Amino acid sequence: MAAGAVMLGRAVRSYLTLRRAAGLQLTDAGLHLRSFAAYSDARRRRCLDAHTAIELARRGGSVVQRARRLGHVIRFARYLHAEDPRHEIPPAVFGREHFPRRPPYILTDEQIRELIELAAQSGYRTLRRQTYSTLFALLSCTGLRVSEAIRLRYNDITPDGLLIRQTKRAAWCHWMRLPALASRATCSSVGPMHPSTIMYSSRCGASRC
Repeated sequence: MAAGAVMLGRAVRSYLTLRRAAGLQLTDAGLHLRSFAAYSDARRRRCLDAHTAIELARRGGSVVQRARRLGHVIRFARYLHAEDPRHEIPPAVFGREHFPRRPPYILTDEQIRELIELAAQSGYRTLRRQTYSTLFALLSCTGLRVSEAIRLRYNDITPDGLLIRQTKRAAWCHWMRLPALASRATCSSVGPMHPSTIMYSSRCGASRC
């Protein structure tokens, strides 16, 4: 990689092309990296400078935004530094790039029963009551993700268990635009279910027909 500041724009294009070829979109990263290259060029920086990267990232509206902007440059700097050690890798002075995830709230068995009972009494239509009470019951006893549960069809209830047609991995591959991986990831999986769950789900499905 050339070290001149004018070459940072070209390096950004090369970096984004390489990573997007691997399936990444990098929409926000692309915008910020092009802005960073122009910012460095205006200050006649001959190499990627850690101080300049931190100075630009500091303009973010929140600490997380600053950390995210700096994170884009850090990953870009590692790419450049592998070929030219004169490019500095900035330290992650703003901390984490994402808001900390809230710890999940685990419902007790009694709370789950109460939730299902309330769902069975909600609304004015019997079909709505059965739909939501069955949905919550399936989520609690099978461990399905919400996205998997709402894609279920009546024929997915089998004597061997619950047929899950599109797993989280398949959805991730489609989102990342990796069709080759997605086609392999769409293979169905069967989730075991207690006979009483199969019977209840079948009864609810039959009422919709």
